[in-house]
Amino acid sequence: MDSDTYDDVDRRLVQALQLDGRAPFSRIADVLGVSDQTVARRYTRMRTAGTARVVGLTDPAALGEAVWLVRVQCTPDAAVPVAEALARRPDTSWVCVISGGTEVSAITRAASREDSDALLLRTLPRTPRVVGVAAQCVLHEYFGGAQGLVNKSGMLTPRQIERLTYPVTDRPQGYRAALEEGDRKLLDVLARDGRAGLAELVAATGWSQSTVRRRLAELRSDGTLYFDVDYDHRLFRQGATAAVWLSVLPSELAATGRAVAEHPEVAFACATTGPHNLLAVVVCRDVRHLYDYLTTRVAALPDVRSMESSPMIRRVKGPGPLLLSPRGGARRAP
Repeated sequence: MDSDTYDDVDRRLVQALQLDGRAPFSRIADVLGVSDQTVARRYTRMRTAGTARVVGLTDPAALGEAVWLVRVQCTPDAAVPVAEALARRPDTSWVCVISGGTEVSAITRAASREDSDALLLRTLPRTPRVVGVAAQCVLHEYFGGAQGLVNKSGMLTPRQIERLTYPVTDRPQGYRAALEEGDRKLLDVLARDGRAGLAELVAATGWSQSTVRRRLAELRSDGTLYFDVDYDHRLFRQGATAAVWLSVLPSELAATGRAVAEHPEVAFACATTGPHNLLAVVVCRDVRHLYDYLTTRVAALPDVRSMESSPMIRRVKGPGPLLLSPRGGARRAP
C-alpha cells in the first residue's frame, strides 16, 4: 500500500468510524465538512482495497470469556502454516508471525476451561513442527478494544470527537450478557461487516426492522457490542509493530499499565500472568522510532525490571473473522 494515495480526509474518516462504526455517512460528512458522496466513496475505496474495514466485535468480559495470549514456537518452515491454521479458528484474533519467523503469536478467547484446554493442552502441542507453546491469561486491559490506536492520531478535534462518540453506559459489576440465537446471528454478520445494512441484518436474524434496531442499541449501550476499524497502519505512515513484554513490580503494575496506555505508540496494553506481567503492542513509524520508544518512554518507567521485544513480521489475522478470497485462501490482512 502506498500511503501517498490517501490523505487526511481518509485518516479523519478512519478515526470517525473508530468512534462510531455505524454512524450514517451523512453525519460523518457533516462533522468532517465534506459531502456525503465523498465519505461513501472514500470508505468504499479503502474497504475494497483492504486498507480499512469496520468490524463489530464483542467484549469478552461481558460474555464471561477468558482471553489468552498464546506464543507458539515452530521450526523455521512451519511458522506461516501454523499461523494460517490458527487464523482459521473462530476463537482467535491478531494472529502474527513474530521474532525471527520461528514464532507465532495469537489472542484466543475461551468461554470455558474445557475450551482453553482443547487448544492449549491438546491441539497445539500435538501439531507437527510445533516445538513449544506458552500461554498467559489476560488479567486486565489498560488500552484496546473500542478505544483504538487511531484515536491517538490527533486527526479530529475534541469537538469533532464529542459529536461522533457513541454513548456507552457503565455495566454493573459482574454483569453477563445473555445472548440468544438471533443475537449470535446478528453478531456473526456484524463481525464480517460492521456496516452491514438493515435489510441484511433482518434477513440473517428473521427479526423485524424495529427489533433489529432495538437489539443493536441494547447490545451497544452497555458495551457488549462495539465497533473497531481494522486498518493498514501504513495509512498513518506507521511501518514497525512490536510486542513489548515488561516485568513490573506487582505493587506498581496498575500504575505502570495506566502510564503505558497513555503512550501514543501503544495500540494495546494489558496485565497478564507469567514472568512478564505487562504486554504492550507498539506501533511506530519505523525501526528507528521503535528504538527511540524503547530507550525513552519505556526506559523512563521506574518500576520495570526487565523487557523483551518481539517485532511482528507478518500479520495473518486482525480483530475480525478471517476473510477468504474467492479461491478459498486467506486475504491479505490490512
